[in-house]
This record gives sequence, C-alpha cells and structure tokens, in this order.
Amino acid sequence: MHGKMRRRSGDLTRIAALTPAALLRRGLLLEYVTLGWNGVGTVIVVSAAVEARSVALAGFGFDSLIEIFASMIVVWQLKGVDRGRERPALRLIGAAFFLLAAYVLGQAAYTILFNIHPLPSFVGTLWLIATVVAMLLLAWSKLVTGRQLGNPVLSAEARVTLIDGYLAAAVLVGLILNAALGWWWADPLASLVLVYYGIREGIEARRHAAAL
Repeated sequence: MHGKMRRRSGDLTRIAALTPAALLRRGLLLEYVTLGWNGVGTVIVVSAAVEARSVALAGFGFDSLIEIFASMIVVWQLKGVDRGRERPALRLIGAAFFLLAAYVLGQAAYTILFNIHPLPSFVGTLWLIATVVAMLLLAWSKLVTGRQLGNPVLSAEARVTLIDGYLAAAVLVGLILNAALGWWWADPLASLVLVYYGIREGIEARRHAAAL
C-alpha cells in the first residue's frame, strides 16, 4: 500500500514539475494527434456516408474538418505564443464554434424536411464509438495542459474537441436507433443540443478575446 502511495506521489510530482517548454510540447502533440485522427476520420466517415446515404455521417465529416481547422489555429498560436496571437486565435476558435452550431442546425433541418432515411452503417458506427472515446480523452488532456500552461487558446480548443465527442455520441445514438428501431428522426433531434453548446462556447471565446 505504501509503495503504491509513493509511486502515485512521485507521478504527481513529475506532472507538477513539468516546465512550460514541456507543457508546450505536450500541447502540440495533442493537437497533432487530433489532426491525424480527424484527417483519417474524415475519409472514413465520408466514405461510410456515401455508402449509407447518411446526411448525419456526411455532416459529421464536415464537423471533423472544423476540428482540423481549430487544431491548426492552436498549433499556429502555440508556435508563437504572445499576446498578439492569442486574440485573433480566440476569435477564430469562436468562429469555428458558430460554424459548428450552424452546421448542426442546418443538418437537422435538412434531414427532417426532406424525410431522409439513412441505411445502417457498420463502419460508421464503429468509427463513431472510437471517436467518442478519443475526443473525450483528448479534450480532457488539452484542458489540463491548457490550464497548466496558462494558455486560453488551448483551453478553448479543448471545448471544440469536447463538442466533437458529444456530436459523435449524438450521431451514434441516432444511427443505432435508426438501425434497431427505424427511428430515422432520432439522429437530427439528438444533435440539436449541440447548437446551444456551440453558440455558448463561441460567445465565450469571443468574450475572452475582447478581454485580452
């Protein structure tokens, strides 16, 4: 028992002792992992969307492009950390949130108005399950690193990643309900909750930028 406690204490000490340079490298690594995951995911999801004729999956592919955009903004900011880059970076992150909210709302309206019934997608379902887990872990790691580094841009983008995970979960629930029960309308309705989160976080990012 005492040995385990000493090991845990040592781990916490090493985490607390990370230098700003080490935290910066960790932040960049997290963004590179996010970029790689979403780059591969866009190809997989769009291919699955075409096969299943799923607007939800196609839309999630677009959401992955937004996440790629947000990650590129953070990489740009982390590689030149100064006040001059924090403000425009936060504004761009805020714009990504608004774009995400607009996408989700448009996707839901399109699916319901045109009575689109997607086919089941085994590949899309498996990828969404993996994406939910990956995005939640990445979001938590980015938030912790951003706070330790004192970087509001990385912390703001962590919420973009979190919403990406939530959206994957919403689309996943819709796909499962559609495949199991034929509830085609469950997908767009489940995704509407993200409109609120996207708008709220977009406003928060813009407000933070204005305060710098």
